[in-house]
Amino acid sequence: MNGMADAGLFDASRPAMSLLQYTTAIGDAVRRNPVLQSAWVVAELSDVRVNGGHCYMELIEKNQSGQTVAKLRATIWQSRFQYVRRKFYASTGRDIMTGLKVMLNGSASHHQVYGLSFSVNDIDPSYTLGDMERIRREILLKLHQEGIADLNKGKKMPVAPQRIAVVSAPGAAGYGDFINHITSNPEGFVFYPVLIPAVMQGDRTSQSVREALDFVRRTSDHWDCVAILRGGGATTDLNGFDDYELAKSVATFPLPVVVGIGHERDRTVLDEIAHTRMKTPTAVAAFFVDSLRNAFDRAGMLVDFVTRYAGDRISGEMRRLANCEALIPTLAEARISSARALLEREVTRIPVLVSSKIAQADGKLEMMSHMLRSIVPGTCKRSSDRIEDIASRLRIAAETVLKREVTRLESLEGMVGVLSPENTLKRGYSITSAAGKAVTDAASLPKGTKIITRLHVGTIESEVI
Repeated sequence: MNGMADAGLFDASRPAMSLLQYTTAIGDAVRRNPVLQSAWVVAELSDVRVNGGHCYMELIEKNQSGQTVAKLRATIWQSRFQYVRRKFYASTGRDIMTGLKVMLNGSASHHQVYGLSFSVNDIDPSYTLGDMERIRREILLKLHQEGIADLNKGKKMPVAPQRIAVVSAPGAAGYGDFINHITSNPEGFVFYPVLIPAVMQGDRTSQSVREALDFVRRTSDHWDCVAILRGGGATTDLNGFDDYELAKSVATFPLPVVVGIGHERDRTVLDEIAHTRMKTPTAVAAFFVDSLRNAFDRAGMLVDFVTRYAGDRISGEMRRLANCEALIPTLAEARISSARALLEREVTRIPVLVSSKIAQADGKLEMMSHMLRSIVPGTCKRSSDRIEDIASRLRIAAETVLKREVTRLESLEGMVGVLSPENTLKRGYSITSAAGKAVTDAASLPKGTKIITRLHVGTIESEVI
């Protein structure tokens, strides 16, 4: 016991170090250890942020239960950041962001104030691509094992889809491109797209898109198909679309699903299992316009075919009638002669035939009289029972139709509520009118025009200056 106590006492031969000296010694030990320099480290990125040209982050590792078992502060300094960022984006189509699993090359260092950190020199994009591809393969394999991977592909797309439920983010550039393209088609085809808002970026992507699809599923009678849209641009976080629950919802959806997510080179699980995959939201709009154009062209071809067919038949009949016209006098004379001879023969038979027919009719009337007396009571009873059965079935059918229409009206009421101007105003939009008419073009208002802006609560009167 004395030996252990003595070991904790101050040793004059080893004078105490200041904290600065001690942390400096730690830094020297870290820098001199070759294992900790230019090392490749596998980790998940967390709390990624860019400030002053430098990229700051934390490297973490989680166990199978999702608990963080290791954490280290890391930095990509400005002198290397742009190079590493461009290289990573060119290979993966993604920015350096929170949630990615990466393989980094760098060196450990220890600062007297800020402690241990990791200076990143490079990132191997092939590792990240492999991890993301592994996740996609696992999701697709599970869908195939469950026998649902190709269900949506088997849904029949209407020949001319016009009623489109659009799942996208309000105000997103991709959604705007889709609407501009589909409403300004040169043929003037009319579509009825309705936006079902959803979050299309970040951790809430899967849940938000599934909630939008659930709404469309409940009102499926009002739609021809669904379009899931997310444009490209600076934000390239598409991880939310590589999600099993979202993929299962799309694969088992009762309507055809068309996806236009990201750039042309981007590929998510939804692209593999949806009915139709287009490279961008604009390409989705072009798909719908082309569908109506093809239907219109086919209808025109059928009209031309029917017109030509009818013309050919009419011409043939006209030629046949012309050929027959020359034979009419001869045929008429022969028919008249034959009819005169037949008439003469029949005149001699008439008295005999009349007597015979009268006798036959008397016999039949007597027989029918006996049959009616025996059949009428039973027939009346069966008819009465049948009328009562029909009346009962009519009552049940009327009640069934009434219930179905009430359910349909309730569904329509919910949909109208979602799309009503009042709910639109509640979401922060407004309606501007001049002289009692809604204003849709600012250029139509001359200087001095009095305008009224209606908000969710109250109105604002203004004058154009």
